[in-house]
Amino acid sequence: METLYLLIPISVVLVFLIAIAFWWSLRNGQFDDLEGPAYRILMDDDHSSAPSSQASEKVAEGGTDAPPRESSRPDPTANLRDS
Repeated sequence: METLYLLIPISVVLVFLIAIAFWWSLRNGQFDDLEGPAYRILMDDDHSSAPSSQASEKVAEGGTDAPPRESSRPDPTANLRDS
């Protein structure tokens, strides 16, 4: 019986803490867009960043220091050509 005097107040405080955390998450927009992040993972991000001014000057002059980059993606038609 003595443990109930300890466990009941602890459980009431825990319920209040959980309710406060839930209320805070609602107010800060944690549940606004539930599907968007899942679809963003699946989207392909092939956009390259804008070249720096120094790199664009070299391209305008007709020369670059680095060799052209090769694609790191596998060729989807490679298996078709082999057969």
